[in-house]
Amino acid sequence: MITITIIGTTPPCSKCKRAEQEARKAAARFPGQVEVIKLDAFAPEAEAYGMIVTPTVVLNDEVVGSGRVVPAEQLASRMREALGG
Repeated sequence: MITITIIGTTPPCSKCKRAEQEARKAAARFPGQVEVIKLDAFAPEAEAYGMIVTPTVVLNDEVVGSGRVVPAEQLASRMREALGG
């Protein structure tokens, strides 16, 4: 199972909303294999990633984007690699 974590503001800013939308769009390509989680920037779990700007996009505990929206195609490519294909 792949986990994509979107760390953003509450309420979400436009970039945070778009980051979550792109993550869900990419996850839809891998039904049942990807979980998308949204965390508030001030949540204790968010501190573990050294997040300083939002949105921060994390794929399996690796920060893949910070302060920008990661396009669904780029996320899907990384997910394919993580799934071994």
